[in-house]
Amino acid sequence: MTWLVPLPVVMPLLGAAATLLMFRRPRVQRAISVSVLAATLVVSAVLLVLAADGPLVVAVGGWPVPAGIVLVADQLATLMLVVSSAVTLCVLLYSIGQGGADGDEEHPLSVYHPTYLILTAGVTNAFLSGDLFNLYVGFEILLAASYVLITLGGTETRIRAGTTYVVVSLLSSVIFLAGIGLIYAATGTLNMAQLVERLDALPDGVRLVLQGMLLLAFGIKAAIFPLSAWLPDSYPTAPAPVTAVFAGLLTKVGVYAIIRTETLLFPGGRVADLLMVAALSTMVVGILGAVAQSDIKRLLSFTLVSHIGYLLFGVGLASRAGLSAAVFYTLHHIVVQTTLFLVAGLIERRGGSTALDRLGGLARTAPVLAVLFLLPALNLAGIPPFSGFLGKLGLIQAGAGDGSALSWLLVGGSAVTSLLTLYALARVWNLAFWRTPATVAVAAPLRSSRLMVTSTAALVVAGMLFTVAAGPLYALTDTVAADLLARSPYVRAVLP
Repeated sequence: MTWLVPLPVVMPLLGAAATLLMFRRPRVQRAISVSVLAATLVVSAVLLVLAADGPLVVAVGGWPVPAGIVLVADQLATLMLVVSSAVTLCVLLYSIGQGGADGDEEHPLSVYHPTYLILTAGVTNAFLSGDLFNLYVGFEILLAASYVLITLGGTETRIRAGTTYVVVSLLSSVIFLAGIGLIYAATGTLNMAQLVERLDALPDGVRLVLQGMLLLAFGIKAAIFPLSAWLPDSYPTAPAPVTAVFAGLLTKVGVYAIIRTETLLFPGGRVADLLMVAALSTMVVGILGAVAQSDIKRLLSFTLVSHIGYLLFGVGLASRAGLSAAVFYTLHHIVVQTTLFLVAGLIERRGGSTALDRLGGLARTAPVLAVLFLLPALNLAGIPPFSGFLGKLGLIQAGAGDGSALSWLLVGGSAVTSLLTLYALARVWNLAFWRTPATVAVAAPLRSSRLMVTSTAALVVAGMLFTVAAGPLYALTDTVAADLLARSPYVRAVLP
C-alpha cells in the first residue's frame, strides 16, 4: 500500500492543473477542488491506519535511498495530514459559500482554486518529506501559493501586508537554504534517516551551528518571539478563508519541522533551555498583545502567536510526556484557531466590521453565530473539559515532572497565558455579543450563505470531537512521542 503515500501531494497538484485548465468554468473548478480535497482526506485517513504498523516509505522515481527523494508516512506525518486535509476542505467549502453569498459564484477569481490546491500540496509535501531539501521544496510551494492568496483583491492594505509577508518569508527561506548547504557540506547527505548517524559524528560546535540555523529558519515560519512581529500585521488583511487556513496550517508546518528536526536530527535537549525561554516569551508577549487589541482579527492573530509558545514548551521539555502533549495541542490548535478566524469572517459580514467598538448585540440578533464563537473560544482558553484544557494540562504535568526551575516558570506562564486568553476572548464576547448594539455607523451587513455556516459548524464539531476522543488520541500521541524519541523506527523504515 506504499503507492498511497505520494497521493496527498500528487492529487492536489493534478487538481491544480485541472482547475487552471477549467478557468472559464467555475462550477467545474469547484467540483474538482472539493473532490480532490475530499479524496486527499480519505487517503490520509487510510495512511494513518496503515502507519500504525510502522512508517510507510516511498523512494520517488525508484531512485535508491539515499540518492533520491524519500517520502515517509509515519504516525506523526499522517496525523498532521488528516487534520490539515479536513481543515483545508472545510475552508474551501466556506470560501465557495462566500463566493455564492457575494454574487461571485459565476465570476470568481479563476486563480483561486489552482493556488489553493498548490498550497495544500506544499503543506502535505512538507509533512511527508524524508529529506531536508524536499522539506525546503514543500515550504517554497506553499509559500509561493500563499503570496498569491494573501494579496487577493489587490487592495492597498493587502499589497502592503503581503509585501511584509513576502520579505520575511524569503528571509527565512534563504536562512533555511544556507543551513541545508552547510549540512550537506558537513555530512554529504540530506536524507534525514542518514543524517541521524552522520550528524552524531560531527563536533559539538558544528552541530550547534547547524541546529541554530534550522531553528532560526523554522522559528520565523512558526512565528516564535522575537521573530513573530510580521504575523499580526499580515494575516488580518487577507480574506477570511485565506486568513483561516494560514492561521491553522502555515505556522504549524514550521512547528512540525521543529518537532521533526529536534527529535530526529538533534536529540538530547542541547538547546532545551533556549527553546523554553522562547516558549515563555512567545506566550507572554503574544497574549499581552492580544489583550491590547480592539479588533477581533488582530486579537486572534496575537493569540495565535501566543499559543505557539505552548507547542514549543513541549518540544523544549524533550520528554515523552512533553512531546505527546505538544503533538496533541498542535492538532487541537489547528482546528480551533481556524474555526475562530472563520467565525471572525462571519462576524464581519453580520456586523459590518471586526472592530469591537462598532459591534454589539450579536447574541440576540445572531444566536447561531454566538454559539459558533463561544464553543471554540472556550476551547482555546482551556476551559474544562474541552481539549484545550486537556492539552494544556498535559503540558503542565510534563513541566512539573521535569522539575527544573525553568520548567516551573513555564508552568506558571502557561497558566497565566490561559487566564489572559480567557480574558481576551471574554472581552470579545461582552463587547461584540452581549452588550447593546453600538450606535457607530458601520458598513451594511452582508448575507452569509448556509454553506459558510455549515462548514464553520463542522469545524466546531471537529473541535468537540477532540474532547470526546481525547483518551484514544492521547494514547496515539504517546506512541508518536515514543517513536520520535527512539528514532530507530524511522531510520529502520528508510534504511532497512
